[in-house]
Amino acid sequence: MTHEGLHVAIIMDGNGRWATRRGLPRAAGHRAGVASIRRIVDRALDHGIARLTLYAFSSDNWRRPSAEVQGIFWLLRGFLRLETKRLCQRGVRLQAIGRRDRLAPAVRDAIEKAELLTAAGDRLDLCVAIDYSSREAIARAAIGMTMLPEGEGLYQPILSQHLMRDNSDVDLLIRTGGEKRLSDFLLWESAYAELYFTDCMWPDFDEVEFDAALEEFYGRERRFGGLSVTAPAPEAAVSTY
Repeated sequence: MTHEGLHVAIIMDGNGRWATRRGLPRAAGHRAGVASIRRIVDRALDHGIARLTLYAFSSDNWRRPSAEVQGIFWLLRGFLRLETKRLCQRGVRLQAIGRRDRLAPAVRDAIEKAELLTAAGDRLDLCVAIDYSSREAIARAAIGMTMLPEGEGLYQPILSQHLMRDNSDVDLLIRTGGEKRLSDFLLWESAYAELYFTDCMWPDFDEVEFDAALEEFYGRERRFGGLSVTAPAPEAAVSTY
């Protein structure tokens, strides 16, 4: 089965706990998580998925120990350096969302270089959220609208247009690692997303796990606030006259 047009977003959670349970440093979990990214990108291409958004580093993650943060960005730079050519060959266009002003110059340069080199990719949009906060993105968009003229029904379409400039509506949002929350990820874009939570830690999340999430997604009925297509017609009102 192909999944053309589908936007899948993933909160890649559980790297540190995966490593701790094995008596390894947390950095080992982050390294193992990179291998999962490669697997899932390949699987998304196999399925014909249009967009894959990965939550790599939230704005709240700056609270972690500096050594761990530096390790994460070291792995990010390594991933970009080693994988960009392969992404180009497979038709993947890389894009980063989130703040860039707090990133080290070397990290920003690596991101911008990868975005430029993969710009022609037309098989899969791979979006990586780095130093990302959905609430901050919404707040920034709202602040940018303060000078707009008033008008009924005006604000939401313009706000949506601004927020969706770098992304699109999420169809399926997956979170690994056993937690059941969105953690400030794509809140606007996930308004009608189907949510899938799994206890599987991100380093163990493979093609079988990914396929299981897609299978459950297609087993659900998405009504977007309307009625079920299989629901019986409402009973006709009985006249009292």
